[in-house]
Amino acid sequence: MAARWLRSLAAAPLMLGGLLAVSLVPVPPARALVPYVMVPGPDNLEGAGLGIAQVAARLLRLGQADDAARLAALVVQLIPDDPRGWLLLAEAQLRSNQPKQAGVALERARALDPRNPVILFAQGALALRQNNPSQASQLIREGLKLDNRNPGAYFDLGNALILMGQNGDALAAFEKASGLRGDFWEAINNQALVLFEQGKDGEALQRWRRVLKISPTAAEPMLALAAALNAKTPGNSESIELAHQALASDPNYVLEAYQKEQLWGNRLRAATSSLLGQAALKADVERAQANAGGNSDDGEP
Repeated sequence: MAARWLRSLAAAPLMLGGLLAVSLVPVPPARALVPYVMVPGPDNLEGAGLGIAQVAARLLRLGQADDAARLAALVVQLIPDDPRGWLLLAEAQLRSNQPKQAGVALERARALDPRNPVILFAQGALALRQNNPSQASQLIREGLKLDNRNPGAYFDLGNALILMGQNGDALAAFEKASGLRGDFWEAINNQALVLFEQGKDGEALQRWRRVLKISPTAAEPMLALAAALNAKTPGNSESIELAHQALASDPNYVLEAYQKEQLWGNRLRAATSSLLGQAALKADVERAQANAGGNSDDGEP
């Protein structure tokens, strides 16, 4: 806002009794009337930034990733030296399909806090998403040296190892994940994926049944179990019923390409193809093919 200036008038000379007399009255100098503007200090900026971060995190929980990313970008402007803000920004950008920008945010977070395992795990997960399992494995292993009690990190490591063809090590990583968190059904499911490819059908079946006790409506283990059971006894009623429920829950699993994205191996995909070829599932398969292409909601990455 423009400053307003008051200008004083000079004192006028006074004429007294025909004598010229000059009255020199002191006049205060002109002063600018500047409106009071508060300039926030570092503590104010930090408080404002943390408050906005809470709102952004709440928006993320509500699924409003784009709005969360915009607020998180403001957070890192207010408190650029706090790695938590950059982590929040990275997560919001990932959820709003901005992986490149998320990578930049994670690099900034790591520069500020290089020994934070959460940042390393996040970078590993991003590398995995970008189809770079070797880099993902390296980053996650670095993080596990700092925090070896993180089940999600072991799960991501297992996925990276599967993509690298190291199924034995992947199985160990998945078992570590479920050992740290007993209800981590995705890790138990992936153990079964590895075991089935190794020809250990009995162990795989046991794990898929265990998964369905934890998460009875999860489509992936339901269809995988159905395929494995059908491979033993083609056309059995349990396989047909499980497949019917699975395809109704998540039609994406009717697609072989989608199965492959979920790390299903050649053997399981072949078994699933045989199952879906059963006449009793013809209508279910056709319906699933018509509805496939949406987002999976069973929790598997």
